[in-house]
Amino acid sequence: MMKRLQFFFNNHQVTPVVWMIGDIVMINVAFILAYWVRYDLQLFRGVDPAFEVPYRVYLPFVALFTVLLMVVYRQAGSYRLRRRLSWFDEFYAIVNSTATGTIITIVLIFLYRPAFYSRIIFIYAALLSIALLGLNRYLSLRLIRMLRLKGYGVKRVVIIGAGEVARAVMRAVVANPEVGLEIVGFLDDNPSKGETDIGRFKALGNIEGNLAPLLAAEVIDEVIITLPWQYHRKIMRIMTQCERKNIRTRIVPDLFQITLNRMQIEEIAGVPMIGVKEGGISGLNQFIKRSIDLIVATVGLILSSPIMALIALSIKLDSPGPILFPQERVGKDGNRFTIYKFRSMVEDAEAQKETLEALNEAEGPLFKIREDPRLTRTGKWLRRISLDELPQLYNILRGDMSLVGPRPPIPDEVEQYKEWHKRRLEVPPGLTGLWQISGRSGLTFDEMALLDIYYIENWSLGLDAKILIQTVPKVLFGYGAY
Repeated sequence: MMKRLQFFFNNHQVTPVVWMIGDIVMINVAFILAYWVRYDLQLFRGVDPAFEVPYRVYLPFVALFTVLLMVVYRQAGSYRLRRRLSWFDEFYAIVNSTATGTIITIVLIFLYRPAFYSRIIFIYAALLSIALLGLNRYLSLRLIRMLRLKGYGVKRVVIIGAGEVARAVMRAVVANPEVGLEIVGFLDDNPSKGETDIGRFKALGNIEGNLAPLLAAEVIDEVIITLPWQYHRKIMRIMTQCERKNIRTRIVPDLFQITLNRMQIEEIAGVPMIGVKEGGISGLNQFIKRSIDLIVATVGLILSSPIMALIALSIKLDSPGPILFPQERVGKDGNRFTIYKFRSMVEDAEAQKETLEALNEAEGPLFKIREDPRLTRTGKWLRRISLDELPQLYNILRGDMSLVGPRPPIPDEVEQYKEWHKRRLEVPPGLTGLWQISGRSGLTFDEMALLDIYYIENWSLGLDAKILIQTVPKVLFGYGAY
């Protein structure tokens, strides 16, 4: 069974054929439903009995509609087997392609001018096709994600290099676990890089001495090379070495250390030029993001005020001390601000921190204890469903924070940052973020930093919406919270 699933996921011919067959079935089901809605239900507009026709009369047009949609879907790349699976991207492609195919169909039918056909039936068929194909894609992508997370279709990968480009690959893998890549580790000839783990990713030593034994001892499916462009001779040696063992190699270009998603290729009079795009969260994007923060924070404070009043009363009755816990945090560009949370610990919790250092379960600058003895009874359930963070809506109103962004660090953590960690401070911290939906307290600090930097580099309104939607079940069920 395992071998069959591995073949299905990794075969670039079988999987697209299965998807195409499924789409053909869904399109035909959509047209049958459209016929039922138009002629049986007669929604919005009745049908003159003289113009009622049996479904078989539409069969040539159903075939045309199906063929056109399949051609447009294929041109849009819907049947390319990709490692990254995004339902939003797939659904967007379905909507665009279906609209294009429907318009072409209606134009062709208009030129043919049959007396019996109903124009609106093709609109119904298009809308139903979008709904059915969207649902089909969602279910199939969920299944593929689930199986990849269980190890089916997973490719074991070794990264050559440990610089910024290598970390960009690691960020993508941490942020998108459903891509089905298991990074065995990374190699680098620089001792300061090749011997220090980055989160879950293991440092495997230098390239020259350790790559050959590693490929001989481990099952490796791919080698991803992230070395600077000036090491082209070494890159060719590595590729030849992998080719002899029938291991696929891929190169991530390192063009002047410019992050790939920041490259902008333009053409002036036929001459291609590479530039650097403006940061994702700047200009108009920054204004839109800030406007959404203000609206949501204002509405959130108003709607949650009764809940916050009950929480305040519960804290006051449970243990002595203030209701709110103010703490200094580091925001955008290293600027410090005071964050506000509902107090979830005993009054002298900060004074007890030094005596509890031995119980710290987190790596790096973080301090986390799963069963923290300083938590109050009320504090335990506040932490479990993150209600202690509701006062941070006030910080969002002030502009100290955003709804979505990196986790706000304390100054002591920032003092322990490596140079690459500091990129987390390029944008305002957030109430939630990729770290919140990808493991919360179960992540190492390096992995949290990788996720935050990935968010900064790949920001979009769609990504913010995705994070906010996925935060809800994580908070309600308390996944990874302590």
